[in-house]
Amino acid sequence: DITFDGVHILNQDIVAAQPRIIIRLKDEARWMRLDDTSLLKLKIRYPDGAIRPYWFSNTDTVKFTPAGNAPVSNNTAEVEMRPWFRNDGIYELIVTARDKTGNKAGDLEYRVLFEVITKPMISNLVNYPNPFTSSTAFVFTITGNEVPQNIKIEIMTVTGKIVREITKEELGPLHVGRNITDFKWNGTDQFGQPLGNGVYLYRVVTNLNGKTMDKYSTTANNTDKYFTRGYGKMYLMR
Repeated sequence: DITFDGVHILNQDIVAAQPRIIIRLKDEARWMRLDDTSLLKLKIRYPDGAIRPYWFSNTDTVKFTPAGNAPVSNNTAEVEMRPWFRNDGIYELIVTARDKTGNKAGDLEYRVLFEVITKPMISNLVNYPNPFTSSTAFVFTITGNEVPQNIKIEIMTVTGKIVREITKEELGPLHVGRNITDFKWNGTDQFGQPLGNGVYLYRVVTNLNGKTMDKYSTTANNTDKYFTRGYGKMYLMR
């Protein structure tokens, strides 16, 4: 089981430039304690094609936590990797694992591609579903190495009156990469009163180390057509 900053990523997802990668190896055999670093081999292919092995002797980057003493009810070893990717591009994590008797964790190596974009940016923020009747979530991408200290969504009428501010705390856990918020706006104002049907505008306001984040945009997520001068449009239809 492998996560990047607590998230199971898909191929070519964006991750932080200095991610916390957790690799867990589990064995049902209670007496075959997973306590040997030789059970795992870790490699990363860099954008230039070079493949770099990661060794457990480098405790600043790779940390191994063995399973508990046998017989162990949860025979799970954990590896924490903290690499620092200084260049933009597509990387590939390659993991090979086996148990104490030599059985492989799989017929093939575990491989996953991921993208690093070192510059901190945020994409257009779109809501889904749109139009919506009862609630809508927000989807956006963050690049760089950290989530902005301050991020809020301002929802306003077509005349520019702000009717709802959604704070970072309300949005729920965020991470570098693609986010779908746990928070779902239910079409109410700042006081919890239902708003009328119609068109509402919204924008995202960010602050990272005292600066507004630049916009991240790709041809693949062609969202600019839904925005006018930085404002998106949503439809509330009860």
